[in-house]
Amino acid sequence: MKVIAISGSLRAGSSNAAMLRTAKQLAPEGMDIELWEGAGALPHFNPDLDDGEPPPSVTEFRELLRSAGGVIICSPEYAHGVPGSLKNALDWLVSDGTLAGKPVMIVTIAPTRGTFAHAQLAETLRTMSWNVIEEASLTLRKSEDARERLRASLEMLAISSALRRTDR
Repeated sequence: MKVIAISGSLRAGSSNAAMLRTAKQLAPEGMDIELWEGAGALPHFNPDLDDGEPPPSVTEFRELLRSAGGVIICSPEYAHGVPGSLKNALDWLVSDGTLAGKPVMIVTIAPTRGTFAHAQLAETLRTMSWNVIEEASLTLRKSEDARERLRASLEMLAISSALRRTDR
C-alpha cells in the first residue's frame, strides 16, 4: 500500500518531517511511505488558476495523492492553527472530489501537543470528505518518544485502507 506523507512544516530541520521519516522506518510490511515535500512549491491558492488546467505542481500533487491508498499529515501548530503552507496545499484539493473517502492519519507535534491545530486540520479534512482515522491520529509533545504509538497508528491506517479497498 502506497501512503503519501505530508509535512506541515517547510523548515529543513522540521520535527514533523523527522517524524515522517521515522514512520517510514516503522511502516508495517506492505506499506510504502513516500514523503512529499512540495508544499513550498505550490502557488498561492486562487480558484481562477484552477479553472481548466491547474498549475503543473498542483496537477502533480493531486495525481500523487490519487495514487495513494492512504495519507499521513504531520503538522506543527502555529498560533493555534495549521501553517499557511499546509492550508494552501489542502485548498488546492477542495475541488478534487477523487480524494473523498481517502483514509488519513493526522499527527500533530507541538510543545503543548497541538490540539488546536489538530482539531482544525481534522475539521478541514472531514469537510473535504476525507476519512480521518481518529484512532490512528496522534497529538504529541515535541520531546515525546512516540515510536510505539506511531507503529500502532500505522497499523490502524493500513487496516483502514484495506477495508476501504474491499468496500469498493
